[in-house]
Amino acid sequence: MLLSRKKVRIETERLTLRPPVHSDFREWAWLRESSADYLIPWEPKWAHDHLIRKNFTNRVYWAQRSINNGSAMPLFMIDRELDAIVGAITLDNIRRGPAQSGTLGYWTGQKHARKGYMREAIEAVTHYAFHQMDLSRLEAACLPENTPSRALLERSGFKYEGVAQSYLQINGRWRTHVLYACLRSDRRGRTTAG
Repeated sequence: MLLSRKKVRIETERLTLRPPVHSDFREWAWLRESSADYLIPWEPKWAHDHLIRKNFTNRVYWAQRSINNGSAMPLFMIDRELDAIVGAITLDNIRRGPAQSGTLGYWTGQKHARKGYMREAIEAVTHYAFHQMDLSRLEAACLPENTPSRALLERSGFKYEGVAQSYLQINGRWRTHVLYACLRSDRRGRTTAG
């Protein structure tokens, strides 16, 4: 029995958000490698084979399986004018039933940072999650000292909810994170993202 391939494509003012494809490898690897010093302090430790084709091929297959089974929605952010990958955003840990929630993770290449791409992507994915996927809650976490990421989440309609001790391993160490959430029907004040 063949699984149907679900197609996910979100268009914003400047971006196309779509799953990774095999032909993205070189551009993705270059962007990650050229941004390594910028990204590594905020991410899980990179495996020794992080930037090789086989690892990327596995990432492409994982992305399609995750979309098909509804557990995640990994998307590359493509600037249509530049015809270039500028980063990625993933709606992961999608939980159905009483939870109807998911977790956002994201990164931007260093040369594309602070240009509003991620806010555009977060707001588009949030809207898609609430209105196309019928999710009720999106969560995101970042390191307390990651002031730009915290400000981005707050500008995107996410509200601070608290602290999680030793939440994720970042660059090889268990790190405490601050937690944010955005609700489809936010009683704490309507968000612009929903």
